[in-house]
Amino acid sequence: MNLSKTCFTVLLLIFIISTFLSGCVQKSTLPAGDIDNGGLFLPVGFEAVVVADSIGHARHLAVNKNGDIYVKLTYAKQDSGNVAIRDSNNDGKADNIAYFGDYKAESGYGPTGMRIYNGYIYFSTKGAVYRQKLTPGKLIPESKIELVLTDNYITEHIGKSLAFDDDGHMYVNFGSISNNCQIDNRTPESPGQYPCAELAEHAGIWRFDANKLDQTQKDGVRYATGLRDGIAMDWNQATNTLFAVEHGRDGLHQTWPSLYSEWESALLPSEEFFEVKEGMNGGWPYYYYDQLQQKKVVAPEYHGVDLKEVDKPANPLIGFPGHWAPNDLFFYTGNQFPDHYKNGAFIAFHGSSNRAPYQQSGFFVCFVPFKNGVPSGSWEVFADGFAEQETIVSSSDAAHRPMGIAMGADGSLYISDIVTGKIWRIMYKGNKENFGTDQLAKMEGRKMLKHLKTPDKVKDNLVKGMADEGQKIYTAYCISCHQKNGKGDGNRYPPLEESDWVTGDKNRLITVVLEGLKGPITVNGKLFNGEMPKHDFLSDAEVSKVTSYIRLNFKNNAGVIHEKEVANVRNKLKSKQ
Repeated sequence: MNLSKTCFTVLLLIFIISTFLSGCVQKSTLPAGDIDNGGLFLPVGFEAVVVADSIGHARHLAVNKNGDIYVKLTYAKQDSGNVAIRDSNNDGKADNIAYFGDYKAESGYGPTGMRIYNGYIYFSTKGAVYRQKLTPGKLIPESKIELVLTDNYITEHIGKSLAFDDDGHMYVNFGSISNNCQIDNRTPESPGQYPCAELAEHAGIWRFDANKLDQTQKDGVRYATGLRDGIAMDWNQATNTLFAVEHGRDGLHQTWPSLYSEWESALLPSEEFFEVKEGMNGGWPYYYYDQLQQKKVVAPEYHGVDLKEVDKPANPLIGFPGHWAPNDLFFYTGNQFPDHYKNGAFIAFHGSSNRAPYQQSGFFVCFVPFKNGVPSGSWEVFADGFAEQETIVSSSDAAHRPMGIAMGADGSLYISDIVTGKIWRIMYKGNKENFGTDQLAKMEGRKMLKHLKTPDKVKDNLVKGMADEGQKIYTAYCISCHQKNGKGDGNRYPPLEESDWVTGDKNRLITVVLEGLKGPITVNGKLFNGEMPKHDFLSDAEVSKVTSYIRLNFKNNAGVIHEKEVANVRNKLKSKQ
């Protein structure tokens, strides 16, 4: 063979190889990832770039066909509840960030959903669902905001997350208004209501006409029931069905200390992943899924109750560990990622706040592979590192908490963070043909890290050996909401640290402990609108000890509260009844 033929053969071989590889390796049109992937740990071949940061407390998000990103905020920023982000030069970084959506006067911003459907951006608050027609070429829609749905019952679990099918229907989550439908909510050993009256309008998913305005719940159809709070929802185009991951109840040890240990309460009940078909019953409040036993069990509030008249509850596809807080679900339909991810489910686990005295858990994005419409393998760690630490004592310790998931037209995946308002874009740059178990091995090993593994009953108990009686009472009844450091969770539960509610009027503090507190309050300049259950089952001595502990800690430096002072307040309250 002469030299010219040899050169031609080599060039032909190079052309064939390069042509083959071009179908396996992502094109260079994708922007470069950050050197540290924005702090994230990802499977081999993936890169991440931080598109924007500090945009506000970001919740759910949606991405338009042209790449514009729209994010729903928990609290208003610049008097707006939404933010729009544009990357004009495709370097992966935001060039334009603009706020829009002044609808606070109608029902408040609150925690909820955002989706793009039929050219509209749909977004919601605790009390309403809105939509706004997107304006071609414009970052901020120029059309009028339209009211799609109104719900006047606004409380803790009433965030209106959204999903849409291909037939013009909108699915809306109506969360429960209690922990487990007790006669006295969150009160130790209070039995459950039977039948549970709130199931008529709550703890389920309702279906509405996506194109009709000014609807109320009565205009919809109850599509599924028995879901305590199905915030993470998405319509699966491959199966043409709805899926949801619900938040399970909490406080098993606090409400039933004779039946559940602190360790069991930290792990149970499961966060249940369902395929939600019309008429499905998830089982709440009568049943929950115990992932340790891998079966549905009767909730303690309903032990001894004849439940024959209750529809048989559906079993979940997967029972995840308790309190991971699944806040978004997205089925991947893009072509950028390897085939392993096609039609599979990404789930954003916001992270627990009520696993004390054990470390908090979750704070990552999970992936569940699907085949023929059902999970084809165990769940995987897809994106981790949000919290930036391994032992998370209090949820407020986490630097970031993943919240929303969306996909761009090019198949990139976008993740939002509720703590600082960071937005990540995750891209695949590797060889799709060679993607397999080797690329997933390191991520599988992360399941043994402290924020994901099952805690050891003794070694991982963070308050083991604690002696102070006030601190023991605080751990048993207060720490799940106000956290070990007294800072609350930064979202639902207010801080005790440097709080006038703690250091101020003693009688007010005692009254709150004895009678509970419901409705909006302002603590350290921030508005909270939840519910604290009454703790009148505590003795005067116990109330004295726990309030004194709170007043002497968490940078409060206030005086003790004596047992006699508690007795005086209790007697006055009784006299008013």
